[in-house]
Amino acid sequence: MVDQVNGAPGPTRISILGSDSIIVDHGIWQTFVPDDLLENLKSSTYILITDTNLRDRYVPSFVALFNQAAERRNLQTRLLTYTIPPGETSKSRETKAEIEDWMLAQQCTRDTVIIALGGGVIGDMIGYVAATFMRGVRFVQVPTTLLSMVDSSIGGKTAIDTPMGKNLVGSFWQPQRIYIDLAFLGTLPVREFINGMAEVVKTAAIWDEVEFTALEENAALILSSIRSKTADPSDRILPIRAILKRIVLASARTKAEVVSKDEKEGGLRNLLNFGHSIGHAIEAILTPQVLHGECVAIGMVKEAELARHLGVLRPGAVARLVKCIASYDLPTSLHDKRVVKLTNGKPCPVDVLLQKMAVDKKNDGKNKKIVLLSAVGETHEPKASVVEDSAIRVVLSPATRVKPGVPKGLNVQVTPPGSKSISNRALVLAALGQGTCRVKNLLHSDDTEYMLSAIARLGGASYSWEDAGEVLVVTGKGGKLQASEEPLYLGNAGTASRFLTTVVALCSPTSTASTVLTGNARMKVRPIGPLVDALRSNGIDIKYLEKEQSLPVQVDAAAGLDGGVIELAATISSQYVSSLLMCAPYAKKPVTLRLVGGKPISQLYIDMTIAMMKTFGISVTKSPDEAHTYYIPQGVYKNPDEYVVESDASSATYPLAVAAITGTTCTIPNIGATSLQGDARFATDVLRPMGCTVEQTATSTTVTGPSPGGLKGIEVDMEPMTDAFLTASVLAAVASGETRITGIANQRVKECNRIAAMREQLAKFGVHCSELEDGIVVAGKKFTELSQPSEGIYCYDDHRVAMSFSVISLIAPGPVLILERECTGKTWPGWWDVLAQSFKVSLTGEDAVPAVHKKAKQSEAGSSVFIVGMRGAGKTTTGRWMANLLGRTFTDLDHELERRAGMTIPQIINESGRGWEGFRSDELELLRDVIKNQGKGHVFSCGGGIVEIPEARELLISYHRNGGIVLLVSRDAEQTIEYLMRDKTRPAYSEEIRGVYERRKPLYQECSNYEYYSPHLNQPGGHQDPPADFTHFVKLITKNGHHFAEHKKKRPSFFVSLTVPSVASALDVIPRVVVGSDAVELRVDLLDDFSPESVGKQISLLRSVAKLPIIFTLRSKSQGGRFSYASEKELLPLYRVAMRMDVEYVDIEMTLSDDTLDTIIQTRAPSTNIIASHHDPEGKLSWKNGGWQSWYNRALQYGDIIKLVGVATKMDDNFALASFKDRMFAAHGKPIIALNMGTIGKLSRVLNGFLTPVSHPDLPFKAAPGQLSAAEIRGGLALIGELEAKQFYLFGKPISASRSPALHNTLFGQTGLPHKYSLFETDVAADVGGLIRAPDFGGASVTIPLKLDVMKLLDDISESAKIIGAVNTIIPVSSQDGSKPRLLGDNTDWRGMVYSLRSAGLVPPSEESASSAIVVGSGGTSRAAIYALHSLGYGPIYVVARNPSAVSTLRTSFPSDFKIEAVEEASQVRLSPNVIIGTVPADRPVDKSVEDLLGSILRQPAQPAGGLRILLEMAYKPRRTPLMELVENSGWVTIPGLEVLASQGYYQFQLWTDILPLFSDVRKAVLGEEA
Repeated sequence: MVDQVNGAPGPTRISILGSDSIIVDHGIWQTFVPDDLLENLKSSTYILITDTNLRDRYVPSFVALFNQAAERRNLQTRLLTYTIPPGETSKSRETKAEIEDWMLAQQCTRDTVIIALGGGVIGDMIGYVAATFMRGVRFVQVPTTLLSMVDSSIGGKTAIDTPMGKNLVGSFWQPQRIYIDLAFLGTLPVREFINGMAEVVKTAAIWDEVEFTALEENAALILSSIRSKTADPSDRILPIRAILKRIVLASARTKAEVVSKDEKEGGLRNLLNFGHSIGHAIEAILTPQVLHGECVAIGMVKEAELARHLGVLRPGAVARLVKCIASYDLPTSLHDKRVVKLTNGKPCPVDVLLQKMAVDKKNDGKNKKIVLLSAVGETHEPKASVVEDSAIRVVLSPATRVKPGVPKGLNVQVTPPGSKSISNRALVLAALGQGTCRVKNLLHSDDTEYMLSAIARLGGASYSWEDAGEVLVVTGKGGKLQASEEPLYLGNAGTASRFLTTVVALCSPTSTASTVLTGNARMKVRPIGPLVDALRSNGIDIKYLEKEQSLPVQVDAAAGLDGGVIELAATISSQYVSSLLMCAPYAKKPVTLRLVGGKPISQLYIDMTIAMMKTFGISVTKSPDEAHTYYIPQGVYKNPDEYVVESDASSATYPLAVAAITGTTCTIPNIGATSLQGDARFATDVLRPMGCTVEQTATSTTVTGPSPGGLKGIEVDMEPMTDAFLTASVLAAVASGETRITGIANQRVKECNRIAAMREQLAKFGVHCSELEDGIVVAGKKFTELSQPSEGIYCYDDHRVAMSFSVISLIAPGPVLILERECTGKTWPGWWDVLAQSFKVSLTGEDAVPAVHKKAKQSEAGSSVFIVGMRGAGKTTTGRWMANLLGRTFTDLDHELERRAGMTIPQIINESGRGWEGFRSDELELLRDVIKNQGKGHVFSCGGGIVEIPEARELLISYHRNGGIVLLVSRDAEQTIEYLMRDKTRPAYSEEIRGVYERRKPLYQECSNYEYYSPHLNQPGGHQDPPADFTHFVKLITKNGHHFAEHKKKRPSFFVSLTVPSVASALDVIPRVVVGSDAVELRVDLLDDFSPESVGKQISLLRSVAKLPIIFTLRSKSQGGRFSYASEKELLPLYRVAMRMDVEYVDIEMTLSDDTLDTIIQTRAPSTNIIASHHDPEGKLSWKNGGWQSWYNRALQYGDIIKLVGVATKMDDNFALASFKDRMFAAHGKPIIALNMGTIGKLSRVLNGFLTPVSHPDLPFKAAPGQLSAAEIRGGLALIGELEAKQFYLFGKPISASRSPALHNTLFGQTGLPHKYSLFETDVAADVGGLIRAPDFGGASVTIPLKLDVMKLLDDISESAKIIGAVNTIIPVSSQDGSKPRLLGDNTDWRGMVYSLRSAGLVPPSEESASSAIVVGSGGTSRAAIYALHSLGYGPIYVVARNPSAVSTLRTSFPSDFKIEAVEEASQVRLSPNVIIGTVPADRPVDKSVEDLLGSILRQPAQPAGGLRILLEMAYKPRRTPLMELVENSGWVTIPGLEVLASQGYYQFQLWTDILPLFSDVRKAVLGEEA
């Protein structure tokens, strides 16, 4: 029905429940609605409720028009407006109550009319408000989204969500008007539009096949229009105005008709819930990250698969539905990469889905009711059907358990899907052809879906379906293709990838000059190199974007091959040959295709391609003279009117094998002796020799198996039917004797290494297999002797592996679990249904996924590391450090070049006659050689000028792009240049050094993927040991960083926000301000120099001085920081610096565009974790009503950690924040930093718990209002009972003079810990038993005489304490299961000794030079001294003591590698020591014999290496001991005992609290005034 407005056609009206209350047209919101409301829905009060996204655009103008219309009528009426946050989280009891309270405050009465302007959330909730406010008031729906226009606004369903699920509390309350203004769609975000298309597809799928066909035909136009960029966003729908009105009217009319017949959902109206039973369950788990329509799209696919499983829907109809849904860019699976990204991979457990489905209004008690399709446009029943949980579980589960056995005497006919090989070739040929072709029996699979979608993206052909989706109508455009701006994603479709690589070379340029082909992780390791090489040789420019020889590739739009002679290695895959053959007619001149390298693999598939090309009008001629050579003329394919695809002969082997292994009969009606496919010979060449009865006509094959156990082993060359070898292998497993299969080498490079896969998985049945170079040998065994697999069968995401093992499962001892069930969708989506329906096999769904499958063992040594940089930057030093850390061989390539040449580099350049050019050539060949032959287990330092060689740059770039490490080492530029000007060991530069440096800088960057800027290399003599920051950096770049896992386990944890203009200016402050924090934030926006080079230096310096993980933050002005930029591109170089330096955490603002976020994420280093942040410094967002939800959703996609910072204006804001945080963490488990700024927000900082940003009194200012220090937060936690006060003790006797209480209580106070350290004097170990097992026990120090006796009271002893034979520290270690802590005994005496020696400047011996040390004394402390010296690398360790027998006992109690030697006279000291540790009491003179012996030793000449000679005196009373006087007279440096006491206490505090204190504070607490 159409109104007349001012003589012109008015909006279209649709009748529902006897009233024409649905009004549809473009532009009626402003031109029609105000007058219609005032004329037909009179009221004293109108309330317009909308969300914040819509308010500013649509409300003010409407209010003005409404008031004008009211004034014209002299009406005393008012229009009030109310705004809520957008999104599903607003659809809650809380928001409903807020609105109702506001309406009561506005004195609204029962004549109120509520106008719900918005999408489904607004309509559902405001309708429920109207239904309940004063027992019901009138309301009007104004849907603004496609989904609400076609679905939720019509029918009177109103509801809110609860934690148990969606729409569970509500009522039926019909709107008085539904104004559908299609103009709203002009500004609807693309994702929201696509979301609504799910409901449109649903309605057509259940009701109207004609409308469904129209949706299929218009998908490309609708999507391209919606995605188009126009100056006015509303202009993008102009080309599809009529189409939009048609699809909205069709859906609205259908729903209105159904509602009118069944308003209260008695049966028929249930049909509108197709896809919703499963979709709502998915949505209940994944909301709000995944939208309603997206969940319904997946639900429709699953419910269609369920109908197919139950035998009420044909496979072709399922495939057609899936294709239509996918054509609107809606997800069809929970594995869709967008769904995974949006939800951070959140699982949807089958049990939880079934639990959610149980709470469904359609259900009949415990019986679940689901709408089942019987065809496109028809349902199985005129209502939802009862379906058993077991059937639903099979369809939802990722794994299937197959129960063995089939009925005896079974005789079935099975028609497999169309051949994948023929289907894919037919699609390519028809798409490249001219005219229309009806393709029948096309395989509906992942492969063909990817192929169809890809060719549609290239604009090569149009598609439509006939006969309920069983016939594909292809209209080709004669090879006129256009390059795609969007990458063509091909999943794991190997055939599609190989065919399309050549097809996209036929494209003409558009706005882009190339097309990218990509796929999933498995596709990215499958080979495509020979085809790419052939195309490159024929004028096509192709780039590998990741791993060499595999997808993704970028193929230039060349409008065709050059033509002429093309040589191709065809010994790996015949698909390379077919790809070139099919595209060759469109080359710029006729093609001669020459296959080289030996006999081509799978010749039958090449013959198949040639035969099909002839059917499409192009005849290929085989050379009579040259082997494996073909002539292809130029031309355009002419599409036949009809092309019937044979059933897939490879797939047919599985039902035939079921008959063979179970002794039953199976007929394949459309594959026989005349088949194009090599696998059609499987029945005659494999099954018949194995003992089966085979009857084959020209077009059919029937197989009857022998009685179970009657199969015989055979020897067979399966080169003509390689894909079928998997089927043969599982039959061979239960055949008598051995089966030898050859000719299948290509099966190693399919979806997986299939030969290895069969060997590995058949072993689970106890079947032994041996791999051949081109085959497999299977040792058969009686089926009654098969082992029952103890774990699931892993299928490697390979359809043929899954189907093969389903066959042997039918004769296994018990039910067999097949993992990755859905991978059969590649070629036979309905295989499991065929097993259940045709063969009557019992299947059970199981929610099991494979663990990470172990591949063949890789080399123990990791990939070699290459170090680049200017000469003098420190490559050799860092190379030696890295080799030392990784346990690898270090090679300086300059030295290696000299070794191989037998002359120095200056000689090579100046005396060999080959000059610089010859040197560079040798340098390149050496690099090429070591990359090829020494690619594992080495560290190489490259010459500074290696990057001057273009080929060398390509080698290094390729190396790091393929996962290797190329490390750029740099240091201060001025010092590097100064060094180069002094260095005479290399030829002088032929140009000014600074110019060389500046020219090479970008080349070094290009050739490397990591960078280390060293703050250490400028020191005289450098470091013999790798410095701590470099050691940590190496752990990060070799993927051994554990910071994130450690931080997630710790509560509370903190990071301190630096607010300094440069790290260099705060070197004295940083060590103090980081105490008690777990990471340090570098606020790059607060630095005084933003240049990438300067920022890199700041990172390096901070890593060196702070010794904590770094958080890299570039806070923009809009987010409360100081960084401003004109373009987001300005940010990328700074983020690149952070990634190249493998910064542990990088903060990225969610206000950045998707493109910028994706660019940053793609460059992330292996150990870098992303903090996805959003700050609301103006306090516009509310934690209470869902205002933060959209930012959380966005952060969930990008971050490993989510950081949300708002503003608190009242204390309740902190509790609302905590509630929001708890809900989100419960839903996704992703760590959250959630805070409120401001004074009132301090409570949120105290309660945050995970990586709370903190300040420190010594910093210039706080990074955010209300920021606290870590000590203040710990104090706050202690006050509210979140941090329990613990008791610490010193055990021993006498201990009254101990400085330990002063030390630890001082540190507890400084760090805000509520703990107390006390003395407990005793010499009886049993006295402390109760204290150490008390609930509030925090830890203890142990001194004499209890260091040995206390060990029997403890649960565990550290390795060092065991060897030393004494415990001086007790640490309670929390258990994972919540049980009582275990008590660990450790020894920190030796750590204190090592720290004191290193702090005094001791350089430990290197591996190349041995060094000795002396321990004076043989008591308990001497044991710790020996352990300390051994850990430093000293050996031999001489022991000087007055009691030889005690020394002997001491020596024999240590392992031999400690190299302890007793010394009774100076001549026994063969190697002069440079370290002495004294462990004897100092309250009396040194024993005369010991003093004389030491005097003799001290008079010996020092070691040639020189360096400091140090005495560490463990006695600390008196301050200057006799032993110290003795050695000082010989020029030794001495360290007093109190230094060690401070050091070991320093370590104890770390072990107890996991806080690294400032050593100067520790020292001051111990030494007092002496510090």
